[in-house]
Amino acid sequence: MGLAVGMTACFLIFLYVRFELSYDSFHKNADRIYRIVADIKTPTEVINTDRPAWAVPPNAKEEFPEVESFVRIADDEILVKKGNIIFEQENTAWVDSSFFHVFDFKLLKGDPQTALKDQFTVVLSEGAAKRYFGNDDPMGQTLLITGDAYPAKVTGVMKDMPENSQIKADMLLSMTTRTQKFDSAADRQWGSYWPRAYLLLKPGTNAIALQKKLPAFLEKRNGTNMKQSQMYPTLFLEPLKDVYLYSTRSGQKAGNITNVYIFSIVAVFILLIACINFINLTTARSAERAKEVGIRKVVGAAKTQLTKQFIGESVIICLIAFVLSVLFSWLLLPLFNQLSGKIISHSIFENVRYLILLLLAAIGIGFLAGVYPALVLSSFKPVIVLKGKFTRGTRGNVLRKALVVSQFTISIGLIISTIIVYNQMKYMRNKDLGFSKDQIMVMDTNGDKGKDAFKQALTGIPTIKSVAMSSSVPGSGNPGAYSEIENVKGDLQVANLDLYFVDFDYINQFKIKMVAGRGFSRDFGTDTTQAMVLNEAAVKMFGYSSPEQAIGKRFKQWGREGKIIGVMKDFHFRSLQQPIKPLSMRIEPEGNSLVSINVSAANLPGTIASIEKKWKQFIPNRPFSYYFLDEFFDRQYRSEERFGKLFFNFAILAIFISCLGLLGLASHSTIQRTKEIGIRKVLGASTSNIVNLLSIDFLKLVAISSLIAFPIAWFAMNKWLQDFAYRTGVSWWIFLIAGILATAIALFTISFQAIRAAIANPVKSLRSE
Repeated sequence: MGLAVGMTACFLIFLYVRFELSYDSFHKNADRIYRIVADIKTPTEVINTDRPAWAVPPNAKEEFPEVESFVRIADDEILVKKGNIIFEQENTAWVDSSFFHVFDFKLLKGDPQTALKDQFTVVLSEGAAKRYFGNDDPMGQTLLITGDAYPAKVTGVMKDMPENSQIKADMLLSMTTRTQKFDSAADRQWGSYWPRAYLLLKPGTNAIALQKKLPAFLEKRNGTNMKQSQMYPTLFLEPLKDVYLYSTRSGQKAGNITNVYIFSIVAVFILLIACINFINLTTARSAERAKEVGIRKVVGAAKTQLTKQFIGESVIICLIAFVLSVLFSWLLLPLFNQLSGKIISHSIFENVRYLILLLLAAIGIGFLAGVYPALVLSSFKPVIVLKGKFTRGTRGNVLRKALVVSQFTISIGLIISTIIVYNQMKYMRNKDLGFSKDQIMVMDTNGDKGKDAFKQALTGIPTIKSVAMSSSVPGSGNPGAYSEIENVKGDLQVANLDLYFVDFDYINQFKIKMVAGRGFSRDFGTDTTQAMVLNEAAVKMFGYSSPEQAIGKRFKQWGREGKIIGVMKDFHFRSLQQPIKPLSMRIEPEGNSLVSINVSAANLPGTIASIEKKWKQFIPNRPFSYYFLDEFFDRQYRSEERFGKLFFNFAILAIFISCLGLLGLASHSTIQRTKEIGIRKVLGASTSNIVNLLSIDFLKLVAISSLIAFPIAWFAMNKWLQDFAYRTGVSWWIFLIAGILATAIALFTISFQAIRAAIANPVKSLRSE
């Protein structure tokens, strides 16, 4: 049973690891697809972006014969109308017409060569087509897109994008619509970094050699602009299959190769613990069969026959464990999918190869567990054994002790790791972020002309404490803005600052503290056009030793000029995995689309109903939707939360399997010492003496395990914590608690058998054969 549980856990983790490693590998040309990314050097910093400028991909295709094709993907959210029904289509992307040539997303209806070639053409996923058109054929039908209700023709239906794809969209819109209708200068923009971009290289192309040509390409095509703006990009090519797990561009990780390594190690450890149990118990029990072997040898059994028998028995038990593990895996897969937050597999029978690997592993474990007792017992001399002179020797005991130490080293390491993972998750949930995110509702008006009237109407609802408008809220994306700020030397220094457009109420509503100067105020008419607020990180970037020094300094940003009026205390407007970056805020009513509402907790359903009524009154052309900021912000940590839950569950499982093995060995040890215990009791030994006698050897092994596990766990978890810009330390008390827990678990496990032996009637143990 212990082996079956271990094999089940190992198999499920194997499915998870295989799934994580499979991202984007289903494209037939995956080895030839590269994502273009850029490092932009400014006089102040180096900005690591996960995309190039608009103009880079088409110009690269024109410049380099090695490039077979390119595709840009600009993620968006647009308004879609179908009759009287209005949708806010979130998973939307503007893509070049080569999309289906570069990527292997299956088009069920339509021509992949022409589906996205013309302006105002749309390809829908199966799910989106069902949502908009029901059972009707969507081909050739029209949807009205954006707030201006442009008619767009459905030219294709694609299969829903697979789970293991980084590119996810339910609606694809032709890029020509964007570059010819909405932004005719896009293909000539070398300073705007919106769409992600991918190159499909011709077979045999050396990507590293091509990458070396990119600096000269940028200098040739955009050298003058780079010098004028003092922004010098360096382009890199990232292999498509490496992006998900290895890329840290823009400070974000889609996947995490470290977590994959950790889970792989945990899977090996769990299987190893289960195997150690099985081998330990097999070797421990083998001595009890010495007389059986002696009799078999006397009646003519050959050494090879005995070896085959013991190995065969061991393999049969492992095959039974295999059957049980297949059953457990089948039953637990839906729960495992839920815990991992994604459908890693619809069925354990999706790929029979993996079950065959598990079967081979079971046979291998059976062989390894059976071979030691088979070789030892088959070499016994029958005369010595049958005379009762057989002794087990020390080699078997040393092996079993070494295996127990290995087992508990793993268990103690997992206990330490679990505590550290839990502490880091707790730290991230409870850390003071520097702003208030509780009871804040957020709605996106997408710049609707009724947004200001809507905000004003909300102030009349009694259960609403305050209302603010902005371009961004903490946790959401925000643009980098080309800026010139007066530095400590008095020069205008070029920088790319994160930028929030806000209104006069924003800073107060989010309870952002000012450390110097003042916030925006309606009492100053110039605040709407000539004022900027920076955070402490921005002030340090420009060389000021104190926030007060930055007050009154000049700025230029996106056509505005003015002075710094205030400095905010740093707050975490991005994930705690990233350091706080320089941030600027300006009053810009036209740039504000998000409405943030601080609502009272009392009668929340009634408040939401009142807000919806106002929405329908002032913004009738958009569907009403909202989210709460605390949930939205915490969404950034979902992958870490899932990792923590999975890790905790598997650590508990490993410890449980270790206890099963320890229980079995304690039971065997007690049986071996039955007469000794009886004699000691007759001579006056107390129950506590007997328990101590039987426990002390195992507790020594746990102590040795602790000494081995502590430095290994410290090193491994320190490395894991490096992924977080803000993190807890690895404190000494964690190791103390882990050691105490391991000792307590071992003692509790052993005591069950030890107490039973200690309270047994000594007469029976001395009389029994």
